[in-house]
Amino acid sequence: MLPYGRPCLDESDAEAVAAAVRTEWLTAGPTVRRFESELGGYLGGVGCVSVSSGTAALHAAYGAVGLHPGDEVVTTPLTFVATAATAALHGARVVFADVEDATGNLDPAAVQAAVTSRTRVVTAVDYAGHPAEYGQLRKVAADAGALLFDDAAHAIGSTYRGVPVGGLADLTTFSFFPTKNLTTGEGGAVTGTDPDLLDRVRRFANHGMVRDPQQLRYGDEGGWHQEVHSFGLNYRLSDVLCGLGLNQLTRLPRFKADRARLAARYHELLADLPGLRLPERRPWVDPVWHLYPVRVLAGRRREVYDRMRAAGIGVQVNYLPVYRHPVFADLGYRPGQCPTAEAYYAEELSLPIHPDLTDADQDRVVDALRTILK
Repeated sequence: MLPYGRPCLDESDAEAVAAAVRTEWLTAGPTVRRFESELGGYLGGVGCVSVSSGTAALHAAYGAVGLHPGDEVVTTPLTFVATAATAALHGARVVFADVEDATGNLDPAAVQAAVTSRTRVVTAVDYAGHPAEYGQLRKVAADAGALLFDDAAHAIGSTYRGVPVGGLADLTTFSFFPTKNLTTGEGGAVTGTDPDLLDRVRRFANHGMVRDPQQLRYGDEGGWHQEVHSFGLNYRLSDVLCGLGLNQLTRLPRFKADRARLAARYHELLADLPGLRLPERRPWVDPVWHLYPVRVLAGRRREVYDRMRAAGIGVQVNYLPVYRHPVFADLGYRPGQCPTAEAYYAEELSLPIHPDLTDADQDRVVDALRTILK
């Protein structure tokens, strides 16, 4: 099966992991600190906290805000469920706002209509690697007295008006799952420019632990003493995985260039194919093309999906609107509240795209699509 996404690994990645093991620091060591420093530098000089997954990044970011029952988080339904689930796990009420038809990203006008005096966070998602409209979203969030988060699981390496994703929101979360643009096997990160907010993220991701002598409540216990001032979890990323991440970071510009070339080639090869709508790109955005999401028209998406998979081509669908998952349906959410997102989902099909995809592989995808849609 030709996969729609896969990790791009080589011998240099194996050597980087072996080097991290040889330091004798398996976790909480110098490789973690170096990865956080170099990643933050790559993203424009922002602060960075590494964590064990993209889901952990979201949970820790919401935890840093101190969400409580009655608080609201406004976000998109066109995302992986973790974007909303991690807010709900803190007791917040998730409010879904509709998306733009052109990009699948959170629609600022829909967010404006959704925010209330209880809104604590607006969370955008950079769908398929295309950054959301942060200029407009920041104003909407600020006017509501809310923080702006960016779930950039798809978008490390993307820029918006020349600014790298990672510094466009109050907090940005990344995923380093194997199919992402950069991988640590499992892993993630939270970035931002507010040191106090990032300190709360780091504390949440380390059991809520406090070690700074100036902050200890019982400061005369001894040099071994540490305290938990607020609840947190163990979301630390290990030195071994950070070793892989450091090496992947040096290769990220090449990964981005490869994805851009493949996307441009899909645009050219599929431009005249009836029954297919190609993804759009705003001129002020430089996306990393984590996904190549086409829209299959005339109600044929299921047919095309089934026939492509039967032909050994691993297309995928991204995503079922979050509120249609049974866990949200059981909380009272109902279909129909975000019609643009539902229409997008009904047509969306992600074609294979990753740095190791060859021209021959891509020709195979295109030929199969042409045969089905002719």
